[in-house]
Amino acid sequence: DARPSHLVQFAQMTSIYCKNLLGIQNPRIGLLNVGVEPGKGNALVKEAYELLEKEPEIHFVGNVEAREIPRNGADVVVTDGFTGNIILKLYEGVAMTMMRNIKRIFLTNLKTKLAAAMIKSNLSGFKKKMDYNEYGGAPLMGISKPVFKSHGSSDANTFRNALRNTYRFVKGDVVSEISSALAQLKTGESEE
Repeated sequence: DARPSHLVQFAQMTSIYCKNLLGIQNPRIGLLNVGVEPGKGNALVKEAYELLEKEPEIHFVGNVEAREIPRNGADVVVTDGFTGNIILKLYEGVAMTMMRNIKRIFLTNLKTKLAAAMIKSNLSGFKKKMDYNEYGGAPLMGISKPVFKSHGSSDANTFRNALRNTYRFVKGDVVSEISSALAQLKTGESEE
């Protein structure tokens, strides 16, 4: 179970990740919530909101509803691990279903097959963007060594992408930078 201070730590770690691996110099950090108003949500989210607002090293943009995630409502949306895993798997399922349905439409008849042939490269790029295998995995942050977690159904391509990202993670010295940032957060935080 996450505490509000953990969500601040998640925001700090993902800010560093975005800067070092994604090239986003001032990542917009949002807090997953049922509404955008500051007073919305459960006790965890309300308290985390107050802490995130006060953190100068985090570009906090406020609450973000789940529907805003694919609309680029923030570069990072912070939540507890349980909720985040549910959101992630929901989006994976939606992406797979959408791609399957688009493929079915394009295989309907000669006219749709010709249309598919005309936009095949566009469809391939779109599919690649929606495929979690292209990312390879996600780092387990806040630990002393770089570890990337891949999906249970990963294939060789997925592992190659995970290794590429792990290399960039190590080369960017993300573990040391996160350790320093978290140490600074702890010095300004009261014991819970």
